[in-house]
Amino acid sequence: MFDDADQTIATIVAKMRWAEAERVDLLLFPEAWLLGHAYDAAVLRARADAASDDALPALCARIAGFPTTLVVGAFERVGAQVFNSAVVIEAGRIVGRYAKAHPNEDGVTPGTAFPVFARSGVRYGINICNDANFPDAAAQLADRGAGLILYPLNNLLRPETAARWREKSLANLVARARQTGCCVASADVAGTSDGRVSYGCTTILSPAGDVMARVPELAEGVAVFDLPAAPALS
Repeated sequence: MFDDADQTIATIVAKMRWAEAERVDLLLFPEAWLLGHAYDAAVLRARADAASDDALPALCARIAGFPTTLVVGAFERVGAQVFNSAVVIEAGRIVGRYAKAHPNEDGVTPGTAFPVFARSGVRYGINICNDANFPDAAAQLADRGAGLILYPLNNLLRPETAARWREKSLANLVARARQTGCCVASADVAGTSDGRVSYGCTTILSPAGDVMARVPELAEGVAVFDLPAAPALS
């Protein structure tokens, strides 16, 4: 579904229907899922332009009637800069975004803000993929009162690299949960594409780093868990 906004948005709409039926409060998609991930600066710029000008507005219009909060990854253009973002959408309106603080893609500007959001009494913040290697990014959210950290991931890598990250991706998330005392939820791609593979690391962890739900490796699916509410943001 790289660069196919119509198909990607249709898939998101279908998942939003499922989330509404299942009374899921918050739905997380992988890193740069809206139009696809890449490391080439020219490709990223084109996808950021397409997302900012067309795909994100179209997505917001299509999901305006759903009660579930959506967090979806996309490259975005802000002025002359490109950010690797996770966009928070409620009732068809972008209510916030987090830009990857430690981007490993060419031409992407690091984000500097660490916003915390609230849904159904749960405070949550977002780190993106490579951020999981950096304890400071998670600490910024815990220090701001987050009880849940969301990790959009995209581990579609060359086979030899994917093999190295097969266990390390989960180990990083476990470390961030234990470090911060926060629950952790991740959404990853899974499968093969154009000679690359992702084993997938879609999971929900307790503050102790225990796996509370996980999608099997190389499988498409959804991890679901009921988290306890915390006091609302002041």
